[in-house]
Amino acid sequence: MSESGSSGRVQPAHAGDPSRIGPYRIVGRLGAGGMGTVHAGVAPDGMRVAVKVIHPSQAQDPHFRARFRREVEMSSRVAGPYLIPLLTADANAANPWLATEYVAGPTLNQQVLAQGRLTGPGLYAFAAATAQALSAVHAAGVVHRDVKPQNVILTPSGPRVLDFGIAHADDDTRATHPGATTGTPGWISPEQYRTGATGPEGDMFAWGALVAYAATGRPPFGTGAPDAVAFRVTSGEPDLDGVPVPLREIVRRALSKEPGDRPSADDAAEECFELLAAQLIQAMRADTLFTRAEDMITAVWDMPPVDDPAWPKPARRGRRPWAGMLVVAAAVIGGLAGGVVALMPGKAESGRHETSDASSVPASSAPVSPAPLSSVPASSPAGLPKPSGASAKTGTKAGTSKKREQAVSGGPASAESWAEARPARGEGEHDVARAVLHDQGLLVQELGDGIDLTPRSVRFHVSREEVYLSYRLSSDEPGTVYAETEVADLMCRTLRDTVLRLHPDLPYRTYVMVKETTGHDPQVTWDDDFLTGARCASAADDALNPSYAGLGWEPDEQGLGQAMVPSTDSAEIDVADRATRRIIERTNGMRGTLGTGRVLGNAELKMGFDPGHSAMYVWSDYRTWNQEQAAAWADMAAGEACRALVRQRDGAGDAWPYSRYAVAERSGSGYLMIRWGTAGTLADCPV
Repeated sequence: MSESGSSGRVQPAHAGDPSRIGPYRIVGRLGAGGMGTVHAGVAPDGMRVAVKVIHPSQAQDPHFRARFRREVEMSSRVAGPYLIPLLTADANAANPWLATEYVAGPTLNQQVLAQGRLTGPGLYAFAAATAQALSAVHAAGVVHRDVKPQNVILTPSGPRVLDFGIAHADDDTRATHPGATTGTPGWISPEQYRTGATGPEGDMFAWGALVAYAATGRPPFGTGAPDAVAFRVTSGEPDLDGVPVPLREIVRRALSKEPGDRPSADDAAEECFELLAAQLIQAMRADTLFTRAEDMITAVWDMPPVDDPAWPKPARRGRRPWAGMLVVAAAVIGGLAGGVVALMPGKAESGRHETSDASSVPASSAPVSPAPLSSVPASSPAGLPKPSGASAKTGTKAGTSKKREQAVSGGPASAESWAEARPARGEGEHDVARAVLHDQGLLVQELGDGIDLTPRSVRFHVSREEVYLSYRLSSDEPGTVYAETEVADLMCRTLRDTVLRLHPDLPYRTYVMVKETTGHDPQVTWDDDFLTGARCASAADDALNPSYAGLGWEPDEQGLGQAMVPSTDSAEIDVADRATRRIIERTNGMRGTLGTGRVLGNAELKMGFDPGHSAMYVWSDYRTWNQEQAAAWADMAAGEACRALVRQRDGAGDAWPYSRYAVAERSGSGYLMIRWGTAGTLADCPV
């Protein structure tokens, strides 16, 4: 399933191929492999997607299905600028499937065979980008396990690594050495050949082979019979003749026989970005300044766009599909003049680089980055009271205090102050703009066909400490009031998260919504203080958690983190499988109550275990419920979790160690613990 038609050519659908999978209209095939078939699909908003359907023989294997489900859950947490993120999946379908963003371009394998090896700064950009992609994968606790030239697509915006973390079926290309369970000869680490062990170190071995292949056009351990290749990998030295000297040393270390001698993906990415910066010093003006590592990739990457006239054109809705959330801390490269300082994620200070309006930033530059877990006390203030429709409709101020009005210059926000505002500058403002546009893009999908909302741009007014969002909206009067209320709620929470948590040095404290209508002046419809405004509160109050005070245990980020680690215990897997199915079924049955615009599945609703505290966690990654809706869902999920624990204990007795349950929801700043308790008897469980 790796060679997924990435050259841009969509193959005709075969007889018996489905016309629709989940929400996607199927228009052809992109490829096939031992794991199943890759279909070309089109989302309701016109986005191109690759829909991978598991082969029926694999779907009948309950162990494969359980592993697939858990690995889909893990992979949904992974994102980065050089990855192709998971969009959605259904592990419970007759033939489980998953969908990823489609990106056009040749694979590295296709490019080398057709055009030859990569050279010059482009080779260094390839090495840095692929290492950074693996760094993001490993940071989320996922191991790729199938790094090879067929799994890297060379898009016009840079290399993109695909198929990370998903259970790979054995096929005709797998290694036949007894110690290896799956993989492609030449791209399998020595330890996997010996013992079957896979881990981040194995990915880095394959990365070293990948970069060597890109630089020379040949696998570093040669070709031939699988056993011969396996022998050279475990006992021979790699052929690195032709790898540029600056890259050769890190590639050699990555190909070390011992896992502990290899660099981490983060270290490899940092070193490769330094090498790329040195290349740029020679090729560009010495005073060139790059505020992000990605800017260096863009500066040297030269891959023409690929298109296929047979691919249906996306519907034009006046907005760009945003593929993911902001990067929590983007890689920064600064100061090429007078020296090179390569700052990788987590090590960078905010750079300054002005661009055009934030709404024109390409989707590939706004990757998903999971928010860190955040334990929220049960006694936190209540949040999200619904505003009156008049506030949104008439443009009266929803809650800006007199103190805030006096703190900024020029009186209330207006069309004039909106005109004075400017596009994002620097890393912090770009992060804010991307987060707002991403979250509003998700909201658009949930509002339904009767409401045509188009977020347009995000601007900043420094002296007034204001962040502006402009939008277009077409709906009937009740729909307009509802949509603007939802936009305000979400923008408030997004800004509280990104400004207060990620970029507290930014001066902004007020958000302003500006409605643009053809033939009319822009209209300020809402403004509020997202620092003190009540509508931004995202934690539950005491009323959400009655009777929890005496439990002596509370869920926390460590426990939820443990629950997110895939289980290998068959009893845990069986209980989670049954309970998750029930929760998904009931959640979709509550769509009217929850205001959910689409069918949810394993990609959004998940379950796992924290053995250290004998607790089972249920969590939702669906982020558009308001407080009342989240509470209704949590009541249901808590009841199902409690009953699952009681029934398993009644059947297994003391052999079943779990007696606690917790329900959490993904919020702007992490995961909010909404319900928790102890499973005593069925009568004690929430109804």
